[in-house]
Amino acid sequence: QVQLVESGGGLVQAGGSLRLSCAASGRTFSTYATGWFRQAPGKKREFVAAIAWSTGWTSYADSVKGRFTISRDNARDNAKKTVYLQMNSLKPEDTAVYYCAGRPGLVADTEALYDYWGQGTQVTVSS
Repeated sequence: QVQLVESGGGLVQAGGSLRLSCAASGRTFSTYATGWFRQAPGKKREFVAAIAWSTGWTSYADSVKGRFTISRDNARDNAKKTVYLQMNSLKPEDTAVYYCAGRPGLVADTEALYDYWGQGTQVTVSS
């Protein structure tokens, strides 16, 4: 099992920035990917960004490209790894609960492909 804990959410004005963190612990895998998803009230959960631990390869939703950056720390294995989501130029439409997710294997943008999920952290952007 892998445990994921998000932190860093909060209230920010439009145009501001926040950095979310996702701390992972537990089982290790030779290839592993971490993704961020978000769910706004009344909407389906959607992909935001993902990163592959071994290569650092990243993927972003079109809605956040150029504003959000996903990165990881330099831990040698995924037993203790932290992934960050730097969010700049925030917009009211970025308001959502943000979830961290993990999966053995390659980066994916489909939530059904992720095996492990955090509890989520609220991000609210005021206009």
